[in-house]
Amino acid sequence: MASTLTDRLSRLVKTMRGQARITESNVADMLREVRLALLEADVALPVVRDFIARVKDKALGQEVAGSLNPGQALVGIVHRELAATMGELDAAGALEPPADIDLATQPPAVILMAGLQGSGKTTTTAKLARHLIQRRKKKVLTVSADVYRPAAIEQLKAVTAQAGAEWFPSAPEHKPRDIALAALDHARRHYFDVLIVDTAGRLAIDEALMAEIGELHAAVKPSETLFVVDAMQGQDAVNVAKAFKEALPLTGIVLTKLDGDSRGGAALSVRQVTGAPIKFAGTSEKIDGLEVFDAERHAGRVLGMGDVVALVEEVQKSVDLEQAKKLADKVRSGSGFDLNDFLAQVSQMKKMGGLASLVEKLPQQIAAKAAGADMGRAERDVRRMEGIICSMTAVERRKPELIKASRKRRIAAGAGVPVQEVNRLLNQFEQMQGMMKKMKGGGLMKMMRRMGGAGGLGGGFPGLPR
Repeated sequence: MASTLTDRLSRLVKTMRGQARITESNVADMLREVRLALLEADVALPVVRDFIARVKDKALGQEVAGSLNPGQALVGIVHRELAATMGELDAAGALEPPADIDLATQPPAVILMAGLQGSGKTTTTAKLARHLIQRRKKKVLTVSADVYRPAAIEQLKAVTAQAGAEWFPSAPEHKPRDIALAALDHARRHYFDVLIVDTAGRLAIDEALMAEIGELHAAVKPSETLFVVDAMQGQDAVNVAKAFKEALPLTGIVLTKLDGDSRGGAALSVRQVTGAPIKFAGTSEKIDGLEVFDAERHAGRVLGMGDVVALVEEVQKSVDLEQAKKLADKVRSGSGFDLNDFLAQVSQMKKMGGLASLVEKLPQQIAAKAAGADMGRAERDVRRMEGIICSMTAVERRKPELIKASRKRRIAAGAGVPVQEVNRLLNQFEQMQGMMKKMKGGGLMKMMRRMGGAGGLGGGFPGLPR
């Protein structure tokens, strides 16, 4: 959905330049593009009709303010309505802040996970446990009431351990209701704050599934009933959402595989069909790949505005600030930067999801500059560099000048690359060191002034003396 809608709206903004007012004619052009993009993204037809009607109503006759052209103003309207479609509005019609889990109840608060088989319930259960432990400082217990799928119980045990939560054992011969009640009793006696119940799914909706999950809901009386839906399901997500809404009083939605190559229409369709807020989005396969869903920020991603806030949060979460300060000191001093520092920077970038993940969060205008580059190849080059540096000894990393022919052959063999690749890395590192020496003290300002004086920057930087 994101790329299709972004491309269509970008073309529209270009064609509408020079027009001073939003008219019925240019609104019709814009709505046609938006309608096609949403239908291609597998958004349900009733949702598309409602969305288009709202945008048309808000757009007609609106004055174009300041330096905006009609295309940009219309994109702003689409952004607000997309956010309103995926989010919650208050009495005044303003967008509510993102909704997190409601734990305002006598502990343990019970969270019931519902959804079809393959939607990612078990993994999401562990991700949610980690979120509650890390962000809310809660003591969390998980239990699997899925007695049908082979290895479902063991899978939950494994991912719960990764999340740092505790797991309550269950067995396929036990009834789901008895398992849930036993886990609830254990959670009470051992003072757990939250119990997350992972329920069974099916490949398709059937009466037995709905009857079982209804019985579970009545037995444990959860404070939250979360519907887990695969963002790649498209139109089928609507039918699944309707069935679960009729069987259960859903309190929230978790969208999984939002990082996949999907058309993403489920985000709009499911929210409208169930009336329940989207509370979380699965953004990667990692155990920490779950974020509180922010409708306004997601609308920005869909429209190619990027998500710089998410990028900043990712940096804060992944980057070792103490290590970053040490590196900054080395850059300022112009000395001491070695291959260990280079390796540390590669490691920090991998923690943030790699190059592709970082580029995705940038606004489209900036990300487009990287679009011509082969991101897959760039990622492979980074991994190759990491392998070469890891094949060096500690002394070689600190003093790369020691690396001569025999050492290069050994390093290349250890990394599984030709000797030329080792030479290339060392040359790049030498260039980087040379740059840093020039930047020492006021060297950076001198370099910029020289470039300006030579006409390389169109007459120099404003405010810098000649």
